[in-house]
Amino acid sequence: MAERAVPDTWERGDPYEQYVGRWSRQVAPRFLAWLGVPPGRRWLDVGCGTGALSAAILDQAEPATLTCVEPSGGFLETARRNLGPRAILHQGTATALPLADATVDVVVSGLMLNFVPEPPAAVADMRRVTARGGTVAAYVWDYAEGMQLMRAFWDAAVAENPAAASLDEGARFPLCRPAALTTLFEGAGLTGVEAVAIEVPTPFASFADYWEPFLGGQGPAPAYAMSLDEAARARLRDRVRERLPAAADGTIALTARAWAVRGAVAP
Repeated sequence: MAERAVPDTWERGDPYEQYVGRWSRQVAPRFLAWLGVPPGRRWLDVGCGTGALSAAILDQAEPATLTCVEPSGGFLETARRNLGPRAILHQGTATALPLADATVDVVVSGLMLNFVPEPPAAVADMRRVTARGGTVAAYVWDYAEGMQLMRAFWDAAVAENPAAASLDEGARFPLCRPAALTTLFEGAGLTGVEAVAIEVPTPFASFADYWEPFLGGQGPAPAYAMSLDEAARARLRDRVRERLPAAADGTIALTARAWAVRGAVAP
């Protein structure tokens, strides 16, 4: 029997920052370097979350303008604090972007596509607001294999309770693989579509540094952890600890892989 549904919680920005936001901040500059967009372009960040990718755009890409769209009010407030007046922020959804047709040059999205109900509709709307010759691009975590901090959690969760397998992001989200991302972008009519892997180190000072972000409840794995009673959560914690490669000084060296995809709007 499948585990009962646990909502994917996206309400509070600060706990999310400690969970995966800090690692997304490492992926974002590498993603932008791969895109290689010249300065002076009009950018849109769809599902900006707490502002990790947006901050990198401001620091690295010299945008003419940067607009951000995010459905979560709590995340948007964190992004507003992080970005200040340098970005225009809107509360809205990826499938109904609050922009007119062909009004930006580059549309990007970090770690969002797996969490919208209709990814093809989201990419289609991203294409709609992009000017001819512009770029649409995104990245998502490799939940199936390369996101080690989550992989250790879900492998332990399933070992403790096999029904948890239905909640594992690696099983739930087919877009965590490059072929699926390429098919999605080509299906939206984008040209020259390609996908690459981006890998970053995710070092933890201790097991507490690894485990405590799961207690913030933000995202599928933390939401599952906090849905358990205290005894079950303690058993899960111990199983996770057994699986992690802790060094003699207690540090834990993991890596996180994201898959990035890009395509162009025909001139």
